[in-house]
Amino acid sequence: MGNRLSKIYTRTGDDGSTGLGDGSRVSKDSARVTAYGTVDEANSAIGVVLACEIPDEVREVLVSVQHQMFDLGGELCIPGHAAIHESDIDRLEATLDRFNADLPALKDFILPGGGMAAAQAHMARTITRRAEREVVTLSHHDAVRPEAIRYLNRLSDLLFVLCRVLARASGHGEVLWNHDRRR
Repeated sequence: MGNRLSKIYTRTGDDGSTGLGDGSRVSKDSARVTAYGTVDEANSAIGVVLACEIPDEVREVLVSVQHQMFDLGGELCIPGHAAIHESDIDRLEATLDRFNADLPALKDFILPGGGMAAAQAHMARTITRRAEREVVTLSHHDAVRPEAIRYLNRLSDLLFVLCRVLARASGHGEVLWNHDRRR
């Protein structure tokens, strides 16, 4: 393991810049910092889901995802670094397929809700979608490996399925959009 933080503040960012993992400095509002900052925000939102009462099998998946999200943040913080691989995306897809297999087919849109854990998972899902958009924006300016974008895309899909699983597990059930409510 590299350096340990013994002092939390350094004052080096007081000028509005921050250090990347390769030692270079960029503005704190750069596309790169926004991208990995939003990945960190999504990871924190997953942590909020983990603070809820959830089934052990969902907990196991989300803890693993948190580690991968930290890896992804590192990949985005260190230009040219590779931390997310095709096998990580394959694992997300297999997990998504496993959880989705027991769910009924969707016939309506689902509103965010369905109990505290499901609602928090919806927040994590939407933040993950924003992280994906931010990484796409970064890819217009700098090199970004396609695996990073695909990982976030697949993770948001998995989180959607987990929202459905959590809504059902809580006993609240899914909140369906009532498109006929104005008639």
